[in-house]
Amino acid sequence: MQSNPLLDKTERFIRSAQLLAEDGDLDSAASRLYYSMFYIAEVLLDAIGLSFSSHRAVMSAYGQHFAKTGELDSRFHQALISAFSQRQLGDYQANSGLEQEDIELMLTNAKDFLAASRKWLDKTS
Repeated sequence: MQSNPLLDKTERFIRSAQLLAEDGDLDSAASRLYYSMFYIAEVLLDAIGLSFSSHRAVMSAYGQHFAKTGELDSRFHQALISAFSQRQLGDYQANSGLEQEDIELMLTNAKDFLAASRKWLDKTS
């Protein structure tokens, strides 16, 4: 598979999130991890000829075209929705309540989502 600039950015965001979490900035780590998963969803939707202008539309379309159809594990859709909520807390609340365990789960989900997506893209290209 050829390199995809948005997936390359996703990898950078995952690495950045790890560094931010190690530094104790869980809110920023949550934001980077959400965006990494959001970009993955955008790449996948683009691969089937779809594009959307809002985050909620991307999440909904991803669910419709990839989770409900079984193209990819539905846990990635749930992880994307959860990451959106956690990013909202981290970005807009003075005390988000995010904990290291939350970030570790988001990190695992983002890495797994990226790996599964690359496999799907390789298979369909």
